Amino acid sequence: MTARFLIAGEALTDIVVEADGSRREHPGGSPLNVAVALSRLGHDAHLLTRIGPDPRGDAIRAHLADSGVQLTSGSSVQDRTSTAEATLDADGAATYTFDLVWDPDPSGLPGEVDAVHTSSIAAVMSPGATTIEDVLRRSRDRSTISYDPNARPTLMGDPASVRGQVEANIALSDVVKASDEDVAWLYGTDDLEDVVASWLHQGPSLVVMTRGGEGAVGFNGSGRVQVAPVVVDAVDTVGAGDTFSAGILDALAAKSLLGAEHREQLSTLPSDEIASVLRRAAILASITVSRAGANPPWSHELG
Repeated sequence: MTARFLIAGEALTDIVVEADGSRREHPGGSPLNVAVALSRLGHDAHLLTRIGPDPRGDAIRAHLADSGVQLTSGSSVQDRTSTAEATLDADGAATYTFDLVWDPDPSGLPGEVDAVHTSSIAAVMSPGATTIEDVLRRSRDRSTISYDPNARPTLMGDPASVRGQVEANIALSDVVKASDEDVAWLYGTDDLEDVVASWLHQGPSLVVMTRGGEGAVGFNGSGRVQVAPVVVDAVDTVGAGDTFSAGILDALAAKSLLGAEHREQLSTLPSDEIASVLRRAAILASITVSRAGANPPWSHELG
């Protein structure tokens, strides 16, 4: 089933510094990566973001166009395009530093959409976080709301300073996906599953925690579901979590579970159905980590 999505959040240039010191640039940003993944999977993806009239902005526009993502009319601004420098270690894991301005213009949003997704910096960084929260609130009556906290400690600072905004976004959401590293940083605890499961009481119908090489675990009203990882030779992890988020939404679209009217059905979806959603997301993410950069799969690559 083809679904219509609005993705709201930062698009920027990823400057990747390899373990050997070599550098390369490519379009990135967690919300951009989700939009690209959803469009490549055959969905109608619209991106509310902020990019400038410079060569880096032009490269982002070309990347989005090549993947079929549609920019909202307010997304082009007369300012520089933001950057994120990702330094990879010997295992391909990334740490980030940012040069980012976030004050998006929400004009020109698409009409009715099946789901709205936001993530990472865009949902907590002022002044744009207020705009994103307003978009989520206005969309909630008709659309599934999806959120990935995707913590960026370098930019977000003290976890206590952003935890309230993260939890406000969680309360507005139907689907929340976070990594174990996100949860550990935000809450400073080893009881990660307890934290994620507790989010169900704040409003979501489905919460998911990815655990790297240990797979993923999900919770809804039917209980706890665990799925094993899909093992591949990892090139780097940039964009893997974003593809996982897109994979969840893609799988829910295939099950006709997107839209506010399906909120209760999603909250009581049987555990075997939740497991199939997580397996789909894990397969898609495994393809992304098997190649350089945030390069999610196309539908024709899936057979």
